[in-house]
Amino acid sequence: MTENVECKCGRSPTGFCIGWHALTEKEYQEKSKEHDEKEKNNKEDD
Repeated sequence: MTENVECKCGRSPTGFCIGWHALTEKEYQEKSKEHDEKEKNNKEDD
């Protein structure tokens, strides 16, 4: 069983490390935008 590790870089939208610390700034901005769009769509489905 893998343990959830707290995000130390501050980039993770979940609060747990999901590897976003390794992304370039451009990649991070793209992932962040994708995540925000998914969250918005999930809220609209509720």
